[in-house]
Amino acid sequence: MQQALTPTTDRGPYSPPSDWKVLSPSYDPWDPIRSLQRFGRHELTSVELTVTHLCNMRCEHCAVGDSLTMSEAPHLPLDLVFRRLDEVQHLETISMTGGEPTFRLETVRDILLPVLKYARERGVRTQLNSNVTLDFERYELIAPFLDVMHISFNYTQAEDFHQVGFARTGRSVRLETTSKLYERMIDNARRLAAGGLFVSAESMINYRTHDKIADIHRLIAEMGCVRHEVHPMYPSSFASGLPSITREQMLAAVNALLDVRHPDIWMLFGTLPFYACNDNAEEGRLLRRLKEEANVTVRNDPDGRNRVNVNLFSGDVYVTDFAAIPPFGNIRGEKLDDVFAKWQEHPMQQAINCHCPTASCCGPNLLVSDMYYRGVDFTKRQAFP
Repeated sequence: MQQALTPTTDRGPYSPPSDWKVLSPSYDPWDPIRSLQRFGRHELTSVELTVTHLCNMRCEHCAVGDSLTMSEAPHLPLDLVFRRLDEVQHLETISMTGGEPTFRLETVRDILLPVLKYARERGVRTQLNSNVTLDFERYELIAPFLDVMHISFNYTQAEDFHQVGFARTGRSVRLETTSKLYERMIDNARRLAAGGLFVSAESMINYRTHDKIADIHRLIAEMGCVRHEVHPMYPSSFASGLPSITREQMLAAVNALLDVRHPDIWMLFGTLPFYACNDNAEEGRLLRRLKEEANVTVRNDPDGRNRVNVNLFSGDVYVTDFAAIPPFGNIRGEKLDDVFAKWQEHPMQQAINCHCPTASCCGPNLLVSDMYYRGVDFTKRQAFP
């Protein structure tokens, strides 16, 4: 179905078309459980595009920090990218990530805008992963065609932003300079939200945030964010040297957040290492609470289940950002559905290819499985009553 490219303005200039289904706890097209329930198997419904390796920050926890560069290679022709997206039979969502996708204005104009307009015309929902610390004008260009502005927010003050966001620069960055970026980030997020854009702020539960998560949530609410997305941090890749926290600390942080959360904000949790097939009573109580509370969801991990990542420079196709798995194909010579089908037959995927209808759970991703459940066969487990 073709959709008009002119955004509606009745709810703000950045609101989605009025006849589009509203993103909500009952409609999250990024969750792989939807395609599993619809087709009886995992299908490729989501494609993530890496559009840059440049970034003005160097966050200590960055999942792709090792791939960040100081200069940019040429992008693949968009004609090729659109042809491969056209071939994805059940495509529902496109996400764009980096690096910082808006770092270069040329990327905004020549890559982001065409992809967003393609998606809007096709009726596909979109998400941009950005730190929104740059001039507002570049976000204003893309906001009318974007569904979700996804930002990272792990701070209670400018000093936190300085420590976390510039820890790996390799040079001294003045607090005065980063404080201005911090204030601009908050202002940009507020302006986008006020204009009707769905702004989703993601926080990680880690050694810095687990006892501050309630204060972080308060600031996210003040920015006007529609959703607060929360994930534990797993020390992998760029973040492999960071201190870990215990599962008990993760659990306590989630409970503390649920105690004080704003009732009108959609709380989305993901990659939690707690499962209904565990016999831990405290974890079971938390899972029941997450299921029963209004405006709270636990998203199954899309990576490798209903989503692949495409590098727009090399054409390489990856099944996850976090686990050390080499490219599984390349769009120069392969269809994305074919690459995805090849991954579905791989032993690594088969080892975690479980589904519990009782708990609406797709099991752990590769990273969680390796950290906490090595040797455990989830396909032979079932949820406790």
